[in-house]
Amino acid sequence: MLFKLDCIPCILNMSLSTMRRLQLDEHVIEGIYRKILGIPALQGHDWNITNEEVVELVFKKIMQEMDSTDPFYEEKLEQNKMILDIYPGLKHSVNAAADPLYEAVKLAIIGNSVDFMMTPKSLDTLGLIKERMAYALPEETFKEFVEKLHSTRRLLYVGDNAGEIVFDKLLMETIKAGQNIEIFFIVRSVPILNDATLKEAQYVGMDKVATVLENGIDSPLPGTILKRCSREVRELVQGADLIVSKGGANFDTLDEERKRLQMNITFMLLSKCYPYKQHFGVELSQPIMANFFEKKG
Repeated sequence: MLFKLDCIPCILNMSLSTMRRLQLDEHVIEGIYRKILGIPALQGHDWNITNEEVVELVFKKIMQEMDSTDPFYEEKLEQNKMILDIYPGLKHSVNAAADPLYEAVKLAIIGNSVDFMMTPKSLDTLGLIKERMAYALPEETFKEFVEKLHSTRRLLYVGDNAGEIVFDKLLMETIKAGQNIEIFFIVRSVPILNDATLKEAQYVGMDKVATVLENGIDSPLPGTILKRCSREVRELVQGADLIVSKGGANFDTLDEERKRLQMNITFMLLSKCYPYKQHFGVELSQPIMANFFEKKG
């Protein structure tokens, strides 16, 4: 999905809140913000770009003032710890469900709400998860996903945020409990906001259920642009029977990719903004599951 009008105030607000969260001096913030305001897309002059590429430009300007290359590392660690604390209960509810896979898929999508860049720390995460689990997945879409999964031998899973990846791990465990399947889990190579890197994936034990790989993109991009990924990842995309893409940033970038490449991909995310509501026809905060299956088999 390309840049939308709604992305302008969203990114400007995000950039300001990010700089204040990093406790930068107000005069420094003013200087960076002026540079950010000079980005053509944020002036309405470039619509042939994704939201994530604009965020990349913004974050590069912010990072010039930072000593750390991963300023949100501690918060990502805290997010992972919080979800790992409730992981045993989540796993029990999945195993006890009438349809464990359905429960695990829904949890993985609802897990996209674990995003400390958009929600306050004081938020009752467990309560929010329980509330949103009441939403149903689109029946036909889930059925198509299950059918495709049954014929899948190699699954490529593109991760999103720290904390959220614990839900992804649970879904992968559930998938592997039902069939013999090889799973690759893709994370960011360069830290950006609260996106999961190799450190966060290893911390939650993702390497116990999947082969974890960095995407190879050498810049703080919160998404997945395949032509900028490593050759290994590009080859895995071509050889995968099914790709699962988590979160809005991966949707925005990979949706543009899937239009030109033959791939079987399922997008899992929450409807967090008006462009998603409009694009998918789903109310705000509701789960989104969308399949685009090209290859036969």
